[in-house]
Amino acid sequence: MPITEKFNPFRSRGTLRADVTASLVVFLVALPLCVGVAVASGVPAELGLITGIVGGLVTGFLPGSSLQVSGPAAGLTVLVYEAVDSYGLGGLGVLVLAAGVLQIAMGVLRLGRWFRAISVSVVQGMLAGIGLVLIAGQLYALADAEAPSSGPDKLLGLGGLVVDTLADSGALTALGLGAATVLVLALWPRWRAGARVLPAPLAAVLLATGATVALDLPVARVEVQGLLASVQPPGAGDFAGLASVGMLGTVLAFTLIASAESLFSAAAVDRLHDGARTDYDKELIAQGAGNAVCGGLGALPMTAVIVRSSANVAAGARTKLSRVLHGAWLLLFAAAFPAALELIPVSALAGVLVHAGWKLIPVREFAPLWREHRAEAVVLAVTAVAIVVTDMFQGVLLGLLTAVVKTAWETSHVHVETEEPGDGALPLRVRVVGNATFLRLPKLLDQLEALPSDRRVELRLDGLRHVDHACGLALASWEEQHNRSATAPRVTA
Repeated sequence: MPITEKFNPFRSRGTLRADVTASLVVFLVALPLCVGVAVASGVPAELGLITGIVGGLVTGFLPGSSLQVSGPAAGLTVLVYEAVDSYGLGGLGVLVLAAGVLQIAMGVLRLGRWFRAISVSVVQGMLAGIGLVLIAGQLYALADAEAPSSGPDKLLGLGGLVVDTLADSGALTALGLGAATVLVLALWPRWRAGARVLPAPLAAVLLATGATVALDLPVARVEVQGLLASVQPPGAGDFAGLASVGMLGTVLAFTLIASAESLFSAAAVDRLHDGARTDYDKELIAQGAGNAVCGGLGALPMTAVIVRSSANVAAGARTKLSRVLHGAWLLLFAAAFPAALELIPVSALAGVLVHAGWKLIPVREFAPLWREHRAEAVVLAVTAVAIVVTDMFQGVLLGLLTAVVKTAWETSHVHVETEEPGDGALPLRVRVVGNATFLRLPKLLDQLEALPSDRRVELRLDGLRHVDHACGLALASWEEQHNRSATAPRVTA
């Protein structure tokens, strides 16, 4: 495994050669993903490249994690599409800029490490939900059809999509091209010689593009308007939207998801090499700086991307020069060969994102998680389903709430101990032990109700390590009512 070195690539020819080679590999991996994420997000393809460039030339220079690579991520595609649909490209720039500033502030306040406290099941559920919505939306793009805006509508419309596609030869051609792209993505890594030369995403897109041009296939292709023409900084009027609750909620969603995905990626990358560990607060500042620049340029939001990062490590990168150079190669391509993008079929990019969406869903991990940690599996499933049914922000909040409730349930163990004082005329001593929360209140009251109804009790709470307000009131009320009932005169027939 490579060992990261201090950022001085000219210390030796070996280090320089390793970083340049790794940067070319990362560039080849990033190129189709940058374009595909942009097209799926409903924005010009060049904006995805701009985000990749900023991820290399800005975030790549900053301290934090030396080897992880940043750029537009499939995990934010659904949220970006909804934001563009609601607020336009100008509003997207404001959202990304505000999220970047918020990330910088959190890094300065040293809150980066706290993102590690977010339940892994919530993050996996978030990614699974994103993957499901992403796949559902890209199935329409596979057939050159327009996808509905909401997650449920995408799923409900799949039946109609099948009927329409079967009746349209052009749609069938696009679908075949997209399906072939997915097949190449799945099989290409098994051909080790080919995989060493070209990354699977680039190979799949090149093959699909070559077939489209050679056979002059009647399928939709990427629309290009030029790198500089795509840069649309938000205007002063766009910032007025920050006063709305909906826009502020979207900023928080961008910040939470981008930060969590970046820092979880950093933890994963740290396990791939033996060099310096990530400084989470500095990495959060670096991600925030990159997003602030992207927002100012009206581009897509960025996160650290595990696919590109792991490719960087596997290619032998030793310093951050590799990720900086990958941004330079993207800039060179976007400036010198923009017309090449117009040859790429949209259905091929949809195939790349369908494959990426599938990889976001923890299919293999779910069954073992269900067997060993069923509550965590429930949190994952609730988060994923909530994102599909509602939207990203509400789904993540519901997932976090479910994780909190699960933790409270697991930690609130409470039981009742009784002690006979020896004299039946004296009150029965009842001691409640453990952590009493409202989640355990029904079970606790059932245990108390099982005590003799004609015997006074002396309720002791000194054995409780924690008691919330609801439990405290309920226990006091139960003791008062029980003792009043126990001392009430009995009416005999």
